[in-house]
Order: sequence, then structure tokens, then C-alpha cells
Amino acid sequence: MTEGTELSARPTDKVGRVLFQITRALALLGGLVVCAMAILTIVSVSGRAVIATPVPGDIEMVAIGTSTAVFSFLPYCQLMRGNVIVDFFMTKAPTRAKTFFDAIGSLIFLSVGAILTWRLIFGAMDMYNYGEKTMTVGFPRWVTFPYALVCMSILLVVIVYTLGRSIAETRANRFFDEHSFDEHSLE
Repeated sequence: MTEGTELSARPTDKVGRVLFQITRALALLGGLVVCAMAILTIVSVSGRAVIATPVPGDIEMVAIGTSTAVFSFLPYCQLMRGNVIVDFFMTKAPTRAKTFFDAIGSLIFLSVGAILTWRLIFGAMDMYNYGEKTMTVGFPRWVTFPYALVCMSILLVVIVYTLGRSIAETRANRFFDEHSFDEHSLE
């Protein structure tokens, strides 16, 4: 996503601005985790090639980092209209149809997000109760679940916000960030 698109797609209302700040911070944290995983992979592969000793548990740590990064990115992507958008089918559709189907997509995503959040709670409890750990480094698997639950909770709030925005846009028959959506659909 280009910076120009981010600036023009930013929510302008008070709730949207707060959500933008929160989701952007999470996305930046996710980016730092991805960078750390890249460095870990380089060190491990180099160690394997040069001294025949990789970083123990590197695959486990990359798996943990991947889940952390994915959960970090989801709320920001939803807020910036980056999740579940199929421009190919809707390029020539009227604005009202686009915003209506954005609302339908948000409603479906809200259902899926709520189910995932609900199941994450029980998954965390099971991992904690059974004391499950990773094989190589013995990292307790439940430790990553609270962060995932926080990110999913924020995602649910963002989805409710974007659902409301799409409904309001459908009623107004226009995108509130019309300029950025037109640029995006031309790509």
C-alpha cells in the first residue's frame, strides 16, 4: 500500500482515528516481528552453512512469529479496506452496489472473526491446562494466545466500525474516502 493511499483512506471521524492509531501500531509491531524472523532465518541458515549448526528451534520461533505478525496485520488491513475485497468483479459496479457488498463482506468477516476469537479462548485454556510446549526449545504454547486474543478483539471492533461505515456509505451512495478508492480501483 502506498503512503498516499493510506493518507487518503484514513478515517476522519474520532472513533476511526483512534482505531487507525491502534491498528497502525499493531501493524508496525507485526512488521518488526517479520524483520526479526528474517534475521533469525539468515543467522540460522548461515550457521547451518558455515559451522553446521543452525539456531535451535528456529522453525518453532518462525512459526510463533508468523502467527504474531498475521494477528497484528489483520485489524489494520480491515480498517484500510485491504481484507476480502474483490475489485475485479466490482470495478464497473455502481457505488451503492460496492458499498453494499462491502457491508455484506464485513458481516461475514465479523461472523468468522467472532467464531475464531471464541475458539482461541478455548484453545488457550487447553494449551495452558495441558502445559503444551514446543518440541525443541520448550516454549509454552499458551503464551502466544493472549496477544492473539487482543488482536482479534481489536479486529472485531474494527469490523463493526467498517460495517457501520459501509452501511452509512450505502445510504449516502458514496465512499467516504472516494478519492483513494478510485485510485485503488485503477491499479
